[in-house]
Amino acid sequence: MNKSFYAVIMAGGGGTRLWPLSRSVRPKQMLKLGSERTLFQQAVDRLYGLVPPERILVVTGAEMAMDLQKDCPEIPGENYLIEPAPKGTAAVVGLAAAYLYSKDRQAVMAILTADHVIRDVAYFQKILRVADEAARLGYLVTLGIHPTSPSTGYGYIQRGQPVAEINQQRVYQVLQFKEKPDADTARRMVESGDHDWNSGMFFWKVEQIRQEIANQLPELYQVMIQIENAGFERQEEWLPLWMKLKPETIDYGIMERARQVVVIPAAGLGWNDVGSWDSLFEVLESDGNGNIRLSDQWLALDSQKTLVLCEDDQRLIATIGVENLIIVDSGNVLLVCHKDKAQSVRELVQILKQSGKDNYL
Repeated sequence: MNKSFYAVIMAGGGGTRLWPLSRSVRPKQMLKLGSERTLFQQAVDRLYGLVPPERILVVTGAEMAMDLQKDCPEIPGENYLIEPAPKGTAAVVGLAAAYLYSKDRQAVMAILTADHVIRDVAYFQKILRVADEAARLGYLVTLGIHPTSPSTGYGYIQRGQPVAEINQQRVYQVLQFKEKPDADTARRMVESGDHDWNSGMFFWKVEQIRQEIANQLPELYQVMIQIENAGFERQEEWLPLWMKLKPETIDYGIMERARQVVVIPAAGLGWNDVGSWDSLFEVLESDGNGNIRLSDQWLALDSQKTLVLCEDDQRLIATIGVENLIIVDSGNVLLVCHKDKAQSVRELVQILKQSGKDNYL
């Protein structure tokens, strides 16, 4: 891999997507889900042999940085970039781009996620090489995932004509982005055959994304200039401007209006964003009854297609005659949920926030 290729892992977030296991003090990227390694550690592991630790940057909050450093001490401490306050993924990209621009103006940035599952690591590394070359040709590159269902939980990318073929991998013009459609629209897009899920992973030259931010998000660009002039460590110089930023995603803020945007379709990557409890049925192995056992003490009679997780290995969970349930016993919360209603966990979290019951979050 080119020596000016850098991986930027986004590792912020408050930790409610897999509540109650995931909490504000233990967000999703810190979880071990059917593995000895946390999702964050797996994200770093996928770069092994391709990107050395000194070229891996982690953007996170101050409250999480120490735990993440303990998980992956091979990444230099100065490479953990602290986001003063969450301002959306566009600000994360701007922060990392300003830091990198001061270090290596020839850099290509890979914007990666800390909390996704990717099964085919060899193919993922091939895609990174393809994306690096496409970015050096002057494209803003996004990674598309072949949809396995008309999901309403993902954004979609419509492919146009192929613009390049790199290492036997086609790269396509992006016609448009479509954020989380309704069910009918999602079905039509999947049936059309020219739409991919938006993975949230991006690749570009640092100079190019810097110019895009200057054109489209001038307030963020001013923060970047301050960081570049004062130095990342002198936060007092740029913090006031940062706090005034309006939260914005990189998709809305930049990609939807940018030119030279391409997508690399990655069918067969084995990708999953683990966005809800029911998604674990696509990620983890089940037993002969379709059950997923994440508890050492689960006694199941006539129970099918159910997930049980209990953190207390002395606590027995017993089920009789149940099907399609999610049961999570974590700390001071017991969640019992029908698998089809797993997306509604977010509503529960919102109710708790509004009620001021932060001790459950």
